[in-house]
Amino acid sequence: MKKVPMTVEGEARLREELNHLKTVVRPRVIADIATAREHGDLKENAEYHAAREEQGFAEGRIKEIEGKLSDSQVIDIKAMAVSSKVIFGTTVTLFNVDTEDTVTYKIVGDDEADVKVKKISYASPIAKAIIGKEEGDEVVVKIPSGEATYEIEKVEYL
Repeated sequence: MKKVPMTVEGEARLREELNHLKTVVRPRVIADIATAREHGDLKENAEYHAAREEQGFAEGRIKEIEGKLSDSQVIDIKAMAVSSKVIFGTTVTLFNVDTEDTVTYKIVGDDEADVKVKKISYASPIAKAIIGKEEGDEVVVKIPSGEATYEIEKVEYL
């Protein structure tokens, strides 16, 4: 079985969601189903069908999260020896040589990736190009419009 890398923060967020689903959502949905059953005929009972559908979504998400957590390899970047090398979990500041823009990304697992908050997946083209490189290195990244050249300005183990 292939282990999927995940940050400590990503694991904590998934465990929090799992706990919420099991301790808050699941009991509420069970109570909603019981209440809807009291209303009589289940064939034409919209409340019952809605509650059953919500139960299906919640149970599916619980199984999905449990699967992700069992397949994950949690990497604590703060416990690593600090260097100028880009690895999973590091925060990297890149200088786009072509546009002279600077951007900072944190390299995270697939489930944690969110470009809006500057978190990119380790499987993204930019991350694949910079992992293993060091501060000062230039990398060429294939993008939809061609190629972009970046210089790695700063690597942080936050």
